Amino acid sequence: MKAPVADEEFIGTRRVLRSWEAQFVAALCITFTLFHLFVLNVYSLEPLLFRAVHVGWGLAIGFLISAPFLRAGADGIPWYDWILAAASAACAAYIWWELDGLLFRAGAQFTPGDVITGVVGTLLVLEISRRMTGLALPIIAGVFIIYCFVGPWMPGVLRHNGFAIDRFFTYIYSEYGIFGVTTQVSSTYIILFVTFAAFLQVSKAGDYINDASNALFGWARGGPAKACVASGVAFGAISGSAVANVVASGMVTIPMMRKVGYDRPTAAAIEATSSTGGQITPPVLGAGAFLMAEITGIPYTTIAVAAIIPCLLFYIACWIHVDLHAIRLGVRGLPFSELPPIKAILPRIYLLAPIFGLVWVLLDGYSPFRAGSLGIVAALICGAIALWFKDFKADGSVSTDGADTFAAMLFSGVVRFVVLAGLGFGMAALMLHVLPALPQSVSLAASIALVAVPALLFGWRRSLEALEKAARDSIQLVAVCACAGIIVGVVALTGVGGRFSELILTVAGANQLLAMVFAAMVALVLGMGMPTTAAYAIAAAVIAPGLSRMGVQPLVAHMFVFYFAVISAITPPVALASFAAAGMAQADPWKTSWIAVKFGLATFLVPFMFYYSPVLLMQGEWPAIAQAVVTAAIGVWFLAGASEGWFGGRLAMPLRLAMAVAALCMLHPGSFSDLLGLGIGVPIYAYQRMRGGGTAQAA
Repeated sequence: MKAPVADEEFIGTRRVLRSWEAQFVAALCITFTLFHLFVLNVYSLEPLLFRAVHVGWGLAIGFLISAPFLRAGADGIPWYDWILAAASAACAAYIWWELDGLLFRAGAQFTPGDVITGVVGTLLVLEISRRMTGLALPIIAGVFIIYCFVGPWMPGVLRHNGFAIDRFFTYIYSEYGIFGVTTQVSSTYIILFVTFAAFLQVSKAGDYINDASNALFGWARGGPAKACVASGVAFGAISGSAVANVVASGMVTIPMMRKVGYDRPTAAAIEATSSTGGQITPPVLGAGAFLMAEITGIPYTTIAVAAIIPCLLFYIACWIHVDLHAIRLGVRGLPFSELPPIKAILPRIYLLAPIFGLVWVLLDGYSPFRAGSLGIVAALICGAIALWFKDFKADGSVSTDGADTFAAMLFSGVVRFVVLAGLGFGMAALMLHVLPALPQSVSLAASIALVAVPALLFGWRRSLEALEKAARDSIQLVAVCACAGIIVGVVALTGVGGRFSELILTVAGANQLLAMVFAAMVALVLGMGMPTTAAYAIAAAVIAPGLSRMGVQPLVAHMFVFYFAVISAITPPVALASFAAAGMAQADPWKTSWIAVKFGLATFLVPFMFYYSPVLLMQGEWPAIAQAVVTAAIGVWFLAGASEGWFGGRLAMPLRLAMAVAALCMLHPGSFSDLLGLGIGVPIYAYQRMRGGGTAQAA
């Protein structure tokens, strides 16, 4: 059975453009990205105008590059999509033209032009969301829209007085709806970090991540699967989508896993699980960190730091599961002759410097805008160095020249590091300390020159390719955030969020755990078939306030629903990441999804762990944090053993159940439960080892 979604979320509706149409769309994409970089770093616009242009321009590009149906209109742009693109631009132009009037009469009165623009703009957002993400998100948004008009006939807590069509659409097509907090995030943080990721990928950092992961782990038992997990962490640090991670790394990792003996569904499931974890990987968290910061008012750095331990637990659980699975099946690694040589990998580790530099600048207290802009410049510098030293062949593969001995390898790496450090720290010092002190006109000219020099060294063609790629990669997130803005706007307009909070309180009573279970189920359902950003935005508007009213800390409540919105990507019946990986592996999507759930089983418990023990979100003293991490890691190890049926040897069913109990004890906070878990798990492990069941190839 072929996956019903495969990787169509990104590819199935994309057009293949040629001739002048391709050049026109490329120009639109390049100027779209440059416009955002200019506004975010040089010349600010009124927020409503900036967001309207962001959405209108993004929708216009979206209608030109995507067909209305899968594999329909693959070649050329039909007349009706030109009309839709023009209508998108016209809606933005109307707001530009009427900006002063719109700001003056906001919430008080409206004109026929306001109403028409609101209706057309909202319908365009729904349609581009359908093309980019499938039916789930626009259907949910449509239900919320209908709810605004049928409120007087709704029962119980869902009842409200209803709204006139003109009032509704002028409200929703404003900074209270489509141009609200979700679009604020997409027009600033998301576009900036997607551009950063695009420059990294064009500079071959993505290829380097795959090569380095395979070189480091491909030789071990289950090596390609472990390399897949490692690359999931690295790709996740810069990517905004689980499916994008699958598409980026799966084309390399899935064939390699098949080569060492993994069946199709298992290879696809490992890829889906590791790629999904990228959505909870700092510093970007699939754009969730920025959205959470805007919604909650919690500093971005606090959120990014809080996500570190849950991310580690996710990948520890995934790694252990992969290792135990490889032991059980006897899956070995690849021979060194088939792996990228270490001598070619280590000297080129500088290609990861932009990621580490980005984290350092963020943790040093600079704004995400400044950090993202510096990251783009750093990626340009790294790309220029890679070209200068000829670190990649024409086909994109890593070059093995010039590092035949350890001394040569070390010297090669030092030379690259010195060049990068000199250029990088020099540019950072100028952009952070010197330019802000200069007159505005001088600072602007110097900033353009500082960016133009590494762009010229990197190559104008590659720079333009990265700018175009950034726009294309961001369009789906533009559509998602605009459509999610409809839902957030309806929640605010009708007050249904507060009513839903009352419903949670009524159902759960005073039992916080029951409320958390209910919230987890709702977040999983909301996330099915939707990108993480939209799923979290809806859950944050509908579920998180109720948890906060019950006394759950805001950071815990929002991280909880965000976590479940993320892992919905591997949860049946609509598991986008699993379906995408299944399509690439030509595997059964349902079987792939259930295997992915098994590999990610421990991750379904991690949110409850930091609910019970907020120290896992870095909320506490270091000794308590260290103890919680160690016991939680042992707990996910026990749970992986119970799930896989292997723990120092093959586990009989009674022992599997006992290991599951031991795992739950370790995952529950408290010294007594930890000792109880160890008292169950350690003897079982010793018994299994004495039986001689653990004689597998060393990792």
